[in-house]
Amino acid sequence: SSLSFQDVVGIFCLVSLAAALDFKYHHAEELEAYLKRIRTTYPSFTHLHSIGRSVEGRDLWVLVLGRFPTHHKIGIPEFKYVANMHGDETVGREILLHLIDFLVTSYRRDPVITRLLNNTRIHIMPTMNPDGFEATKVPDCYYTRGRYNKNGEDLNRNFPDAFENNNASIQPETRAVMNWIKNETFVLSANLHGGALVASYTFDNGNSVTGSLKGYSRSPDDDVFIHLAKTYSFNHASMYKGTGCDNRQTFPDGITNGYSWYQLEGGMQDYNYVWGQCFEITLELSCCKYPPAEQLEKFWRDNKVALIEYIKQVHLGVKGQVTDKNGSPIPNAIVEAEGRPHICPYRTNEQGEYFLLLLPGTYVINATVPGFKSMLKTVEIPDTTGNFSALKLDFSFSEVSSRPRAASCPKAPLYQELERASAAVKPTLHILVLMTVMLVIFK
Repeated sequence: SSLSFQDVVGIFCLVSLAAALDFKYHHAEELEAYLKRIRTTYPSFTHLHSIGRSVEGRDLWVLVLGRFPTHHKIGIPEFKYVANMHGDETVGREILLHLIDFLVTSYRRDPVITRLLNNTRIHIMPTMNPDGFEATKVPDCYYTRGRYNKNGEDLNRNFPDAFENNNASIQPETRAVMNWIKNETFVLSANLHGGALVASYTFDNGNSVTGSLKGYSRSPDDDVFIHLAKTYSFNHASMYKGTGCDNRQTFPDGITNGYSWYQLEGGMQDYNYVWGQCFEITLELSCCKYPPAEQLEKFWRDNKVALIEYIKQVHLGVKGQVTDKNGSPIPNAIVEAEGRPHICPYRTNEQGEYFLLLLPGTYVINATVPGFKSMLKTVEIPDTTGNFSALKLDFSFSEVSSRPRAASCPKAPLYQELERASAAVKPTLHILVLMTVMLVIFK
């Protein structure tokens, strides 16, 4: 028998009810149940999977949203948000659940969210440290043991470091994220913390090569990072005011270079940028690390616009494919903008794709297939975020017919080598980076 209009309305209300989300803290079982409910209710544009397990065996859940949620699609950039890496910093965990709720209920109703999800694959990990969250029995604004994982390790000091050998014993949660980064073509990311109110950007560590002697550790894409951090802070209800959390600390425009604020080694954002080809910033969202649940609704309102505007930045710059004479994709081709070489060269993925985040302007894009002549193209990049697509620029190597050997970047502290070389001969940074690139390619 056919359904009456009242039946349809009733079912719709039930579905809406099923997905309704309270402003409260969701512990492991509730968080998992909520994510599974979203997956069941919106199967056509969500995908739920676990990228690994915590020390205590809890799943590290990631909800993926987009028109093609289960797999990468050529031309569609990958974006991620990760929260609750420090188990006692809890605001990010909850606002990411509310972000999911907002995205699924707005898709196909709100034209901007619809275009965003049709042109971006968004990965959301509400908690990277579920054990730490569960271990935080007495919420505290400043510090609890729940900051660390079950083995007592700080996950944001646990990644390989580009500047010094931090000899970290890589934790299961860290390993899971490293593998995840390796297996996806992430372009842009943010990790959500608490204990301050500021958008912090790469580098968190540094040496003389990156300008640390002047108290600022500058990446080759410093202009892009400043833009990304400001995009968040100026779209946030109050972060842009830069008042921080007490009178001692002020952050002009609500942003800071990580190293300028305080030096740390083994951080996740530097790892993403150096080894993952992914621009990541660290968002400190609350002065109190674990605030009372009744404040969560205000935190969501304060961050909602910023969270969406930041995702749109994944469409900055230029993207394209590198192909051979048969039109087949060339993986591991190096594609970078001249004047901003990465110490670990940015390479095309299995589909021969590259994504470079660049601000509007004129650039020379250099594509190199090891063993062949480089191809240079000058390009004028407009502001593309409103189009939900970076400028498209393809490269075709007519003389290449075989796949180049995969070149891997060593996990060694790359900038340490660079500093040694610069101390010995003092050439310019550009020549040094070029030397390093050549070393890596021919190793």
